[in-house]
Amino acid sequence: MISRRFVVALIARLVLTGAAMALVVWLLLIPGYHVSMAISAVVLALLVSELWRHVSRTNREVARFLDAARYADYSQRFDFHADGSGFRLLGEAFTDILQRMRERGSDQESTLRRATALIEHIPVPLLTLHSDESITLQNNAARRLFGAEHVTHLKDLRRFGFSFAESVATAVPGVRQLVAFSVEGIEYKLTLATTELVISGKSERLVSLQDIQSELDATQAEAWEDLVRVLTHEIMNSITPVTSLAKTANDVVGDVVHKVRDGQPVEEDLDDLQDAIGTVARRSDSLMQFVDSYRQITRLAPPEKKRIHLADMFDTVVRLAKAECPRDDIRFSIEVSPSELDVYADRDLLEPVLINLLRNAWQATSSVDKALVTIKGRFNRRHNVVIEVADNGKGVAANVASKIFVPFFTTKEGGSGVGLALARQVMIAHGGFIRVNPNDAGGATFSLTF
Repeated sequence: MISRRFVVALIARLVLTGAAMALVVWLLLIPGYHVSMAISAVVLALLVSELWRHVSRTNREVARFLDAARYADYSQRFDFHADGSGFRLLGEAFTDILQRMRERGSDQESTLRRATALIEHIPVPLLTLHSDESITLQNNAARRLFGAEHVTHLKDLRRFGFSFAESVATAVPGVRQLVAFSVEGIEYKLTLATTELVISGKSERLVSLQDIQSELDATQAEAWEDLVRVLTHEIMNSITPVTSLAKTANDVVGDVVHKVRDGQPVEEDLDDLQDAIGTVARRSDSLMQFVDSYRQITRLAPPEKKRIHLADMFDTVVRLAKAECPRDDIRFSIEVSPSELDVYADRDLLEPVLINLLRNAWQATSSVDKALVTIKGRFNRRHNVVIEVADNGKGVAANVASKIFVPFFTTKEGGSGVGLALARQVMIAHGGFIRVNPNDAGGATFSLTF
């Protein structure tokens, strides 16, 4: 919008410039007025300069505004109140834009400072691996992790173990892995995770390293305690009667020797001796089976993974479970969504695990009239394949759920405590995990996540 005051001032300058030009021309035509003509020419030049300054003022103010925006000079003000409403509105618009840019820049600077402070105080070491293999330590935790060592390049990580440097270099974004980190001759276990970033057209990876050695030590100690407790219980159950019966057999043999010397009958003592030795043999055999089960858990063969169609495998394991189940009133349900869902696993290892879970499920429904056992395959929210075996039985008590995967722990009469421990080992070998949770039907749901 053009200000009326600007137009009036422009017309006045044009009139004055035209008059000055006419005067200069008139003085040129009349001889003897050289001084007057020179003064008139100077006035004309000044009027032309003022006219140009007045016309180009908008361009100058726009250029000043753009320079202020380019160099973040938010102190500039555009006050055109004396030049009419049109210029006043233009000045107010320029000032308002610069004010908003200053506020936005201040907000962005505050956000950046806050983000920088948060990153600095995150207890997880963070570093950035650039495309040229240079490294930037992003926070205090990363600097503390590497100590006094100067780490600016990927090759510098070899001081903490060649395998550690290779793990950082070859880490797959989105995949968490366990790595060994060596410093001053001490090895620590770290979890390594990476995220791919593209900034200004350049690709780089953000690497997080979390020290879990203390948690591993605590978990390992707890696992050893649980295992030793169960092993002690099982071994004592076998050794105690063996020891007692061996002493009894020794006493019986002594009695037999004395009776033979005295010519007394020994048939009854020999029967007792045979029973004692037979019981010792059975308990020894039970102990051997226990040791063999332990070897089975600790010497699991590496999985040979192949693509498995879940619907086909579910049909097979359910058919085998039905053949073993003594009840005909238990309903087995199969659900696979999507129907063509596959899993990459070792079928020879996975099928026995599923059969054992189905067996546990129908055994848990022994007191239920309308027993239902469901095996389901689906994707979870992270697009992992999940296999679920659920029942509507009595469920698993909370204090038992934390122990059922411990080797040889069992709540069943005559149970070995090997099945679920073996299932856990199989899932660990596949890079997954097994969990148990209560379900809406009141029973338990065992989830195998790959």
